[in-house]
Amino acid sequence: MLQSFADWLVYSVLGLNPASHWGAALNFFIYDTIKITLLLFLITFVMGYINSYFPVEKVRDYLSRKKLYGLEYFFAVLLGAVTPFCSCSSIPLFIGFVRGGIPLGVTFAFLISSPLISEIAIAMLWGSFGWQMVTVYLISGMILGMVGGYVLGKMKLEPLLSPWVKQVMQQPVIETEASDAEKLTLAQRFPGVVRGAWDIVHAVFLYILIGIAVGAVIHGFVPTGFFEAYIGKQNPFAVPLAVILGAPMYANPAGVVPVLEALVDKGVPIGTALAFIMSVIALSLPEAMLLKKVMTWKLMAYFFGFLIIAIIISGYVFNIIL
Repeated sequence: MLQSFADWLVYSVLGLNPASHWGAALNFFIYDTIKITLLLFLITFVMGYINSYFPVEKVRDYLSRKKLYGLEYFFAVLLGAVTPFCSCSSIPLFIGFVRGGIPLGVTFAFLISSPLISEIAIAMLWGSFGWQMVTVYLISGMILGMVGGYVLGKMKLEPLLSPWVKQVMQQPVIETEASDAEKLTLAQRFPGVVRGAWDIVHAVFLYILIGIAVGAVIHGFVPTGFFEAYIGKQNPFAVPLAVILGAPMYANPAGVVPVLEALVDKGVPIGTALAFIMSVIALSLPEAMLLKKVMTWKLMAYFFGFLIIAIIISGYVFNIIL
């Protein structure tokens, strides 16, 4: 129905030729803008309800107090997937987890999965590629989080925490009672969840428009063979190149997925495209500068080094199986 509306508006009302560059680009822009905005609000609304029952403090307390018998990495990644995470919250979240007695490896598992598995990316991937791509994205993000947390945890990297964190860890943890917000019923949470979903859509809408505009230009004007020549299947170094190009971008997922869709339409393999979006989301330079407050350079090298290697391996695996 949305595609029919976009076709009617562009080709009938505006009178553009479907075979023209402008016609194809504008159709892509209108269709994706409506589709992605609706899906983003819907999925953010659902995730808002989930997150209202799993605040970061409750996640930390659960992981630190329960005997999980080796499943703590799975639960850390699972809870990280439904917990919003941004650069501004990285330092207090990291300190809260470490001070709460959670092993460093489990903390890393949460830190990897929480920014990597984004509800914005889920909504936009679902709209652009379907639930199969969302499933691949979710499973790969969770595997990266669990394996990364386990590997980094086994390396006993606690001595590489910054002196400031070590000092803060020695301070006692103050127990807090459940807030009034946590006692609300499902119906009572509804207005806040709706406002939260709208705030997220409103905050990223400009990124959505910019990303879709870039994707529309690629879709309508760039020849198919252009990207295939550089990061197509025939280039054995396409995946590392995509990761290197994506790492310094620091783009919102709302601006990355439409570009990803246009690249796939032009022949870029799915694994290469997924490696690109993962590197943009998880290998943020501003995030690295904030984490420098709690990690030494050596610990950051281990953390981001593992992510780079894991994303590259994932890209090659997805190119083989998809």
